[in-house]
Amino acid sequence: MKTVTRVLLAVCLLIFFAFSTSFAANGKDVGVPYIKNFTKEIYRSGNQNWSVAKDRNGIMYYGNNNGLLTFDGDSWKLYQLPNKLIVRGVAADDSGKVYTGGFGELGYWMYDKKGLFTYTSLLKLVPDGLMNKDEIWKIYVDGSRVLFQSFARIYIYENNKITTVSVSNSLLVLLKANDRFFVNVSSKGLFELKNATLEFVEGSQLLGASGVLTILPFKNNSLLIGTPKDGLFVYDGKQLFSWKNEANELLKKNTLNNGLHLQNGNYVFGTILNGVFVLNENGEIVQHINKEKGLQDNTVLSLLEDGSAGLWLGLDNGIALVELNSPLSYYFDKSGTFGTIYSSVVYKDNIYLATNHGLFTSSWNSNGSARQLNFKLIDNSQGQIWQLALIDEQLLCCHNERTYRVEGNSLIKISDYGGGWVIKKLNKYPDYLIQGTYVGLLLYKKDKTGQWIFSNKIEGFNEASRYVEEDNKGQLWVGHTYNGLYKLTLTDDLTKVASIKSYGEKNGLPRGLKTAVFKLDNQLVFCSENGVHTYDALGDKFVKYDELNRRLGSFFTLNNIVRADEQHYWFTNHGRIAFANISQPGKVEIDSNSFNVLQGKMVDNYENINKISNNLYLISIDGGFAIYNTGAERNGSLKLQSVLVRTVKDITDTVSLLAENNNATSSIAIPHDRNNISIQYVLPCYQQSKIEYSYFLEGYSKQWSEWTTQTTKEFTNLPHGKFRFLVKARVNNGKQETMPTAYEFIILPPWYASVTARVLYFLLVILAIPLVARAYKKHWEKQKEKILERLEKEKSEFLLKETLLNEQRISQIRTQQLVADLANKNRELANSTMNIISKNEVLQKINDEIVELKDKDGKKLSSSQLKKIQNVINDGMNDERDWNLFESSFNEAHENFFKKLKEKHPELSPNDLKLCGYLRMNMSSKELVSIFNITIRAVEIRRYRLRKKLNLEHDKNLIEYLLEI
Repeated sequence: MKTVTRVLLAVCLLIFFAFSTSFAANGKDVGVPYIKNFTKEIYRSGNQNWSVAKDRNGIMYYGNNNGLLTFDGDSWKLYQLPNKLIVRGVAADDSGKVYTGGFGELGYWMYDKKGLFTYTSLLKLVPDGLMNKDEIWKIYVDGSRVLFQSFARIYIYENNKITTVSVSNSLLVLLKANDRFFVNVSSKGLFELKNATLEFVEGSQLLGASGVLTILPFKNNSLLIGTPKDGLFVYDGKQLFSWKNEANELLKKNTLNNGLHLQNGNYVFGTILNGVFVLNENGEIVQHINKEKGLQDNTVLSLLEDGSAGLWLGLDNGIALVELNSPLSYYFDKSGTFGTIYSSVVYKDNIYLATNHGLFTSSWNSNGSARQLNFKLIDNSQGQIWQLALIDEQLLCCHNERTYRVEGNSLIKISDYGGGWVIKKLNKYPDYLIQGTYVGLLLYKKDKTGQWIFSNKIEGFNEASRYVEEDNKGQLWVGHTYNGLYKLTLTDDLTKVASIKSYGEKNGLPRGLKTAVFKLDNQLVFCSENGVHTYDALGDKFVKYDELNRRLGSFFTLNNIVRADEQHYWFTNHGRIAFANISQPGKVEIDSNSFNVLQGKMVDNYENINKISNNLYLISIDGGFAIYNTGAERNGSLKLQSVLVRTVKDITDTVSLLAENNNATSSIAIPHDRNNISIQYVLPCYQQSKIEYSYFLEGYSKQWSEWTTQTTKEFTNLPHGKFRFLVKARVNNGKQETMPTAYEFIILPPWYASVTARVLYFLLVILAIPLVARAYKKHWEKQKEKILERLEKEKSEFLLKETLLNEQRISQIRTQQLVADLANKNRELANSTMNIISKNEVLQKINDEIVELKDKDGKKLSSSQLKKIQNVINDGMNDERDWNLFESSFNEAHENFFKKLKEKHPELSPNDLKLCGYLRMNMSSKELVSIFNITIRAVEIRRYRLRKKLNLEHDKNLIEYLLEI
């Protein structure tokens, strides 16, 4: 019992000793791979991650203090065991089951028919009481069986049954090497699990007290065995041998905790105190990754290689992903000694770094993969250094104060001029160097011993010369630091400028922008924020390099071009990097995705990329540098999974989960009033890559969507029916593309359009047919009655209308007859009146003639005779019968005019009435004189008196008044 207690205490110490001490790295690696740390703030769960697994779909699972943690490359989710137990062990099989274990609990998770991730406990299969105080620490899937290991026993789950394997002493850790399973039994040694029994491993007695924590396949069919305090052993099948190498003591010192055999043949060992060590088969340390080198925690609780060159570390505080086979590795200047690196060169087994703090150097062994860097500042080099140039096996240093030649750890001054940005050999004059400085151009030449020495400053040009290139005519193109581009022709003796021309907007360059000049495939190109230009010598102008700009895409605003080799170049674009392949004429292949992790970590406009060996390039970044290995396997060969539909959510009003996985065996049915959904999808890819998605909803979309990095698509107000959601992914701008993943779902029709409702409608129709027929017959009879009533009514209305129309016609005829009669009467009245007037005029003429009549003797008639005759004439002119006839005719024509006039004006005399009648007929005064047989004067007097009797105003016309009566 004491032995068991000691072993358990040792295990606890192995796990939790991380908080005590930290050791410095002694590895010989030049840098560390890319490390992506996931803190508990990111995944929002417990600190400790005891185990790691990956399922058939590419989803990652972690045994976490708070439960089962999952990650699909985009989002994290936590699933909890009953009673919120710690998950120590996790494993996934090929059927989609994920097995977990904790204290007093074991079981598996699986997506149900609806696509929900649900837990099934296997505790009911365990004999009563066995697991009451047992905790599962390791789980392995072995074909059709699953092994659950606790400190007391091994539980074997197969064919829906659980059997147990136990020994008298406690078990430490169940371990797998190839297809064999081993367990260390306290105080006894190593045992191998065969079927359901444990068999002692011959010669392993020495391991009984050591506590074996890892067993890995080794060369020559042997086993590599790791212990926390005694280090590594090799077991050849009969005997144990301590593996003597440089790493063994470090693993002992830092408490080995677990191990893993990598696909590339190397071995990785996690420790309690100092991160992970990567060893090759010879025991040499290839990599050492710890907190000092970017790992967020030094205690490694679990290891997993995910099949895509990614090493997952379950840490005592967080999770980390290490890209071991990434072409990028890193060296960080934790102390800040370097500052910012502007240039680098490997020269005579030393690496030199030109920084804003000075020139640093370290030894560099180019023959081996394991290297140790220990940078030191070269004396008297303090200050800004812009460039290191290796020309004709001489290393030149362009310092802010002077220009030097570097020999070993010493600087030899070759020029008192400072501020040299760039120095390079002239093609037309290969024995000379040209240098661009703050104050113009400098020339260097070789002395008798072949050493580069200062020659002269080129007169006639004093502009800041940030960029200098020579064209095929030997002319120099100089780009100003901030603004301006110049073409210079030197004199034959190279002492001064023979001609100079400045170029700007009038020559086709962008206005007010810095223009940098570089050589690309033996052609000068001119770069600015407006893209890449070339020079048209015939027109002496600049034209856009449209083809290259188009191929560069978002990289067209280049600010630096660095030649890698004849067919490859480095492009930089304000903190972004691309590796370009121009081997095929008219085609530029650009890889920028491999360097996304470096974006924003470089000095803008001073991005530094230098070739330091055949396959290695040093890239300056904040706080150190990155090493890019062109010979390493690159992201172009990623093994892609299928895109997964991770969740389907109802977003109609409140968000609720409908399904969790695209492996659902049947389509989910969504009520019609919940037809606003959100679909989340992801490509499980954990390496640094640019992932884009395109989707299409059959039955709704018209075409595939544009490529996008978004991993969620919302659909609103979907009509009822069957839908098939298709989604595919592409990596690194289309270098690889997945086949579409399909997910089917149904939007149910509303209740009134459902199948049940339709059946009910059919039955109702069948039942309603006789009722409808009877109702229709009754309705038709009513309609018939209404039609008859309407016809009768229309007939009556027609007859009434015809009667009214006939009466109207009769009335119209009568009116017309009355009008005609009135017209006739008016004519008769007028004729009668005219006859009276004519008669009176004749009688008046007779009267006038009689007065003048004389006898044969010339004597006039006597008065008595004349009077008799005149009386007769007057009686004829004033004949009352004429008036009576006129009055009768007048009343007929003018509707009892005199009666109305008399009623209105009773004081009128008969003569007044006569006058009114004649005036109504609009008789003139002359005609009235004839009718009344009076003078004009008498007529006017009568008219005047009549107006007074009628009480007319002075402005009222008498005739108009009479016409109104």
